[in-house]
Amino acid sequence: MKIHAQALLFDNDGTLVSSLDSVRRCWTRWAGEYGITAEEFARVELHGRPAAEIAADLLPAEVVPEAVARIEKLEVEDVPHRGVHLLPGTKDFLDGLPADRWAVVTSATRRLAEARLDAVGILPKTLVAADDITRGKPDPEPYLLGARALGVDPAACVVFEDAPAGLQAGRAAGMTTVALATTHPAGELDADLVVNDLSALSVLVTDQAVEISLRG
Repeated sequence: MKIHAQALLFDNDGTLVSSLDSVRRCWTRWAGEYGITAEEFARVELHGRPAAEIAADLLPAEVVPEAVARIEKLEVEDVPHRGVHLLPGTKDFLDGLPADRWAVVTSATRRLAEARLDAVGILPKTLVAADDITRGKPDPEPYLLGARALGVDPAACVVFEDAPAGLQAGRAAGMTTVALATTHPAGELDADLVVNDLSALSVLVTDQAVEISLRG
């Protein structure tokens, strides 16, 4: 199978890097600080959604801004403590792409996203973060903004995601979707192509397009 595109849009956490251990540590501590029970916390989908939306599901509106600032602080401070590492295939795949053909589109805040990316040596020219949007994934706004920032028609973009909410956002934006089964079972991921991680893919860049193929 080959996919042709003009630009590639990558989620970060669970797609390019793994931050699951950090997320669990920080959000568990955060929930305890705000008196959220384990049962309440378990009912909320954490992955692939902005912290502000998660906090709004769990806390009174007047507490949300302070709570969002707190979880950002906890997660940023956790990064140096083995809070993030590259997922298989990430470096080789990104190294094969021109800087103006790809972007990171994340539900994390810009401060947190830049801390995690810097920790693993990824420096995207274009980054769309939670600070830049009004509606998070599964709304298509983040990916549409990414396409606009690269100057590419959404229909000519490929989204790489590990979370159902992100894949839904990519489909709603009219983009081709590639799911990575790094945080969810493959059976839970509705995408045009599902692979274990980026090491399963190769990329060829031409003047006309970026061609993505399954490795033999």
